[in-house]
Amino acid sequence: MPVLYLALGLTILGMVSSAIFLILVLLGAKRFRRDARRSLASLPDDAHLPPVSVLKPVHGREARLKENIESFFRQDYPQYEVLFAADEADDPALAVVREVCTRHPQIPSRILVTGRPPWPNPPAYSFHCMTEVAAHEILVTSDSDVEVSPRYLREVVPPLLDPKVGMVTCLYRGKNAGGFWSGLDAIGMSVEMTAGVLVANLLEGMKFGLGPTIAVRKDSVASIGGYRVLGEYFSNDFVIGNFIEKAGYRVVLSGHVIDHVVPPMSFRRMWERQVRWAKGTAYSRPKGHLGTGLIFAMPYGFLGLLAAGVMGYPLLGALLLGGALVNRLVEARVVGWGVVRDPRARRYPWLYPVRDLLGFLVWCASYLSRRAVWRDNRYELLAGGRIVLRQSSPESSPKE
Repeated sequence: MPVLYLALGLTILGMVSSAIFLILVLLGAKRFRRDARRSLASLPDDAHLPPVSVLKPVHGREARLKENIESFFRQDYPQYEVLFAADEADDPALAVVREVCTRHPQIPSRILVTGRPPWPNPPAYSFHCMTEVAAHEILVTSDSDVEVSPRYLREVVPPLLDPKVGMVTCLYRGKNAGGFWSGLDAIGMSVEMTAGVLVANLLEGMKFGLGPTIAVRKDSVASIGGYRVLGEYFSNDFVIGNFIEKAGYRVVLSGHVIDHVVPPMSFRRMWERQVRWAKGTAYSRPKGHLGTGLIFAMPYGFLGLLAAGVMGYPLLGALLLGGALVNRLVEARVVGWGVVRDPRARRYPWLYPVRDLLGFLVWCASYLSRRAVWRDNRYELLAGGRIVLRQSSPESSPKE
C-alpha cells in the first residue's frame, strides 16, 4: 500500500504542476498574440526595409525540398539574396536548388560547396562560410526543411532595425509530409515545443533561438565571436540566442509562424530523432529539461487511474485521467490552433494526448546515454551542450 500512496501522491503532484504549466501557457499565448498584433501594425514600408541575405544549408533530397526552397524566392520583399551551402558538389539537393534558382533569375542567388566540415556542428560551418560572402548586413538563416509565406521576410526582419535587438526567431508548426509517426512528430512541434517557448518568453524573455529561422545582424554575430564559436555545440540554435542575449542584445520572438516540414518516418526514425533533440536540450539547459518532467499530463493521469483503481477508487482514477485529457486537449486547441494555426490540432485533437505520452518516454530516454547520431556521424554530448565527434561516416544521409 505505501507504494500505491506514493504513486497517487506523484500523480497529484504531476496533475498540479501540469495545470500550473497550462495556466502559464494560456498567459503566454495571450501575450504572443498581443505582441504579434502590435508588430504587424507597425511594419515599415519598402523604403525602410534593409536588404537581406538568406542563408540556407542543404544536405540530401528532403521531403518537399523544391517547394520549401521555392517559397524563399517568392518573398514580398524589396531586396534580398539567397545563398546555399552543401558539403559536397554531388549532394542531390543541389540539382533541386539549381532548378529553382534558374526559374527565378530576378533573385540573386549563389551556391557554395564548403567541403567536409572541420567543426563538429556542420550547419554552423555552413553559416560561417556563407556569412563570409553574404552581401548584406542582415542575415536570415533557415533550415532546408522550412516552407514560408510571401510575407516571411517582411514580418521577420523589421525588429532588427532597432540596434538593441540582436536576433529574431520564429515559432513553427509541424507540417506532416505523410504517415502516423510523422504526424506525432509534427503535432509535438506545433504544441509541445510551442508551449514551452511561450512560457519561456512569458517568464524570462527569449534567451535562445529556434533553428528553422534565426535572423541576425553581422555585428551581433561578431560580438559573440562569429559562427566559429557555435561549431562545437550540438544545439547551435539555442547557443547563438543565449550568447547574443548575454552580449547585451535583445532576442525577439517574431509574431510570424512558419512551416517545418516533417518527412515520412518509421517509428524508429521518429524515436531516434526525438531522443536526439531531447538530449540536445538536456545538455544545453539541464535544469530546464529536468523540470520538463513535471509539465506532462497524460503519464500522471494513467498512473492515477492505475493506483486509484488498485486501491478501490475507480471513480477517482477516472477523474484523474479525465483531468489530464482535458488539460492536453485545451493546450492543443489554444496553442496548436490558436497560436500556430495547425489545422490538425483542431481536426484531430486526440493526437496531442498521444504525443504527450510519447514525449514523456522521450524525456526519460534522453537521460539514458550521452551518445547521439546525426548525419550518420556519432557524437558524444558533454556538459554545457558541447559535442565531440567519435565516429565520422564517409557517406552522407538526408539531414533530419
